[in-house]
Amino acid sequence: MPRVLKLRIERDLFWINVLGIMLIVIISLSPASLIRILIGVPFILLFPGYTLVCALFPSKQEVDEIERIALSIGLSLAVVPLLGLLLNYTPFGIRLYPVLVSLFVFTFLMSVAARYRRKKLKGEERFVPSFSVSVPRWGELNRGDKALSMGLIIGVVVSGAFLYNFAANSVGERFTEFYLLGPSGKAYGYPTNLTVGEIGNVIVGVVNHEYEDLSYRVVVKLENETVETMGNIELKHDVLWEWNCTFTPERIGERMKLEFLLFRDDAKETYRSLHLWITVQE
Repeated sequence: MPRVLKLRIERDLFWINVLGIMLIVIISLSPASLIRILIGVPFILLFPGYTLVCALFPSKQEVDEIERIALSIGLSLAVVPLLGLLLNYTPFGIRLYPVLVSLFVFTFLMSVAARYRRKKLKGEERFVPSFSVSVPRWGELNRGDKALSMGLIIGVVVSGAFLYNFAANSVGERFTEFYLLGPSGKAYGYPTNLTVGEIGNVIVGVVNHEYEDLSYRVVVKLENETVETMGNIELKHDVLWEWNCTFTPERIGERMKLEFLLFRDDAKETYRSLHLWITVQE
């Protein structure tokens, strides 16, 4: 008779929060690690919705396992953009760490609510994730089945090693983020209407995704005249740099082009460019 292995995860909510803390620490210490991806995917696509479903339906009779998984993924896809939208109207803005922390806080609060609601139910009524696997006894298999089983095990091990090596050594798309934010750190509120001598303020951001250490330079031009320059911006891979850039227009004009030019190392050609149209009055 085959053996049936049953696995019950009694502290599922606790381990979800532990993985969330691990992800924050890993991103802080090693932004480009493989484990960041392995934990980050369920952290975004599963954990928020799963804890919310557990809080809404603490009993195992209310929703079956398949519906629970589908709801968890669907609600995660709804919660994550909503949190990002709310962050856009806070001083933190939509950035890596605010998004990361807000997702963790949401997941933690939902897990606390789910834990509280579970405790109000009897033990046999509570939802607890469980899995059952039927494993045949080795001695009961014939030679063909044993050979097939060994081949499958070896194939899984070799495939896993290959995928791990590929993921650990693969290089994704090389690019550099270059963006502008308003004075409040949001993607709006840019200083497009000024008076002569008034100080304008924007936040210039650069993120290196080039898989190598690079040096950047930012040049700000108003109607092709240089008004500000920031050089020697040394960035490692996946490192963010932001500059609180100020400029003061000295002449009036309608729809004057304010350009932000990004250069790599000592290159003369522009690598990335952004611009605003500003009007300056007396």
